[in-house]
Amino acid sequence: MKKVKPKKKTRVVKKATVYIKSSFNNTILSAVDENGGVICWSSTGMAGFKGSKKSTPYASTQAAKIL
Repeated sequence: MKKVKPKKKTRVVKKATVYIKSSFNNTILSAVDENGGVICWSSTGMAGFKGSKKSTPYASTQAAKIL
């Protein structure tokens, strides 16, 4: 038997805060709702960058487009 995962429900959020953690090696962006729960997150690695290219400003803008 296969386990059936329930479908993800779509939530409507009126206000969200975006937190950006930028280091020498990577940039991580996370969107948080009013209660502090993470709605979604993205990083430069998810945008397809590897190695030293992850720390560039261009990679950060591409990660923000994914978010």
